[in-house]
Amino acid sequence: MADWVTISSLATAGGTLILALATFSSVKSANRSARVAERSLLAGLRPVLIPSRTEDPEQLVRFGDGHMFTIPPHGGNVDLPANGNIYFGLAVRNGGTGLAVIHGWRAVAVDGGTFSDAPNIDEFPRQQRDIYIPAGEPGFWQGAIREQSDPDRESVRRSVESGGRLAVDVLYGDYEGGQRTIARFGLSIGSAGEGPSNAPEPADDGCYVFRAEVVRYFNVDGADPR
Repeated sequence: MADWVTISSLATAGGTLILALATFSSVKSANRSARVAERSLLAGLRPVLIPSRTEDPEQLVRFGDGHMFTIPPHGGNVDLPANGNIYFGLAVRNGGTGLAVIHGWRAVAVDGGTFSDAPNIDEFPRQQRDIYIPAGEPGFWQGAIREQSDPDRESVRRSVESGGRLAVDVLYGDYEGGQRTIARFGLSIGSAGEGPSNAPEPADDGCYVFRAEVVRYFNVDGADPR
């Protein structure tokens, strides 16, 4: 004679197990869909800074102390005026789909070889004002070394004056403050400039014009693909 109590218990347990498996599968599918939707949303907000094109317009850059210069397309400027400050500028373009907001930067001399390790963003000077680069549009980055105690000051000055190379790391993200990325630009004397040239003001300010190229990108908030 069939034990209907046992059969009923087994049927109930089996039904519960099937329901649990279905629920787990549904939750897993929902999580996967949520991740896909999140990645799609982030991709729509993601900026990508690259050098400006050779046909892009020049960028006039003005600093808070009144100093200014003009950056050629696909180029970078380093200005060594008589006041002892070091002024930097890059002509860039946003090749991504979202608005880029520049947060900070670092400039160092490259004395042979290249930098391959990700820099420490805690050592980056922050921008004194927000710089926005619209999606698909050209723009600029600017920075300056004014403190005599800056550890990179003298090495950068010597490298510029001797025609050496510089690495400029620009920290930027989307307009919500996420997807932070470091774009490493290499500055070297090239077709964008043939050594020192006169800055717009004054003529003897010692503005050097470089060719700017992206060397590497480092993800700050996400996994590095390399």
